[in-house]
Amino acid sequence: MSVSSARTGSLNPAALLDAENLRADVDAAVTAHLDRLAAEVSAISPSAEVLVKEAAGLLMGGKRLRAAFCYWSFRAHGGAADATDPARIAAVRVGAALELFQAAALLHDDVMDNSDTRRGRPTAHRAFAATHAGSGWSGEAVRFGDAAAILLGDLVLLAAQRELSAALAPLPDDVAEAARARFDVMQSEVVVGQYLDVLVQAEPWGADPASDEDRARKVLRAKTASYSVAAPLALGALLAGRGAQAAAGIEAAGLPLGEAFQLRDDVLGVFGDPAVTGKPAGDDLREGKRTVIVARTLALLPDADGPEAATLTAALGDPDLSEEDVARVREVIVGSGALDAVEQLIADLSVRAHALLDLAHLTEPGRGVLTDLAHAAVDRSA
Repeated sequence: MSVSSARTGSLNPAALLDAENLRADVDAAVTAHLDRLAAEVSAISPSAEVLVKEAAGLLMGGKRLRAAFCYWSFRAHGGAADATDPARIAAVRVGAALELFQAAALLHDDVMDNSDTRRGRPTAHRAFAATHAGSGWSGEAVRFGDAAAILLGDLVLLAAQRELSAALAPLPDDVAEAARARFDVMQSEVVVGQYLDVLVQAEPWGADPASDEDRARKVLRAKTASYSVAAPLALGALLAGRGAQAAAGIEAAGLPLGEAFQLRDDVLGVFGDPAVTGKPAGDDLREGKRTVIVARTLALLPDADGPEAATLTAALGDPDLSEEDVARVREVIVGSGALDAVEQLIADLSVRAHALLDLAHLTEPGRGVLTDLAHAAVDRSA
């Protein structure tokens, strides 16, 4: 699909991702890597082939937004569209490495959050536990499922490293070293962000809603904003050979955009349509996630000890929360004004991100597609 036809429906993420054959090329790179991994795993032990099958099921359902931010930043910084150009091939394969890295992070995150579903299918640890139980194996099915999913996450993380190394190998040393360094920092940011997420779930919560919101925003900036948007944008600039200054400029736009992206996820975690999101309504509440929208609700309620606050706090972390319970929590959030406040925060962050995109020295067609991708990442229902 051409860029012009993709931009005709500019807020359609699918059309944007299909432009210049990007989705197909990234999918092909991911599939090729999984095929090599499957052969390697099978040679070690056929009993472990299920690991790669489970990884493939997760990886084939992604939106490819991270790969798209990387590629279109590459194009906006002067990278070529020629499918035979080594730098363009590298940009696509780095996008595949980003998709593999995200899959590894999701596999571990789902275990930590005890999630039941991901992209409309059972999470890996639930699938492995079901296999254990159905086969009548010894030991605890849940423990087996968690262990298998953690190991699968490790295997996919190794796959991301290998794909990145292969992608960067043909490039000039300075370009490859800069891209590798940014990818490495991104990985550290996500791991630290995951720890901060675990920490905020364990620390006291509710006594100081303003502090709670500040901690929640620090978590999403470290855990999601970087690897979802900022790092892919910086990687695209580096792969185009534009250097550290250009990478820093585009990354500055990616940070508020990445925060807005995750805030949208938090809203959808409570108000999203399960048929669209692939997760049950209110799943973030059942998991007890300490999100900005929850902190903002507690801050805005007139009585911290009143029935509305009690309804919300009782719902957090209740795995048996019914649809009626979720509906009541939604009423509390909306009634407090927190939903409107978070929507305004998303809008403010988006405005800042677009202003910084305008200041970056970007070229067409990449500039226009990045602008459309930025809108699509925030103005979405899944």
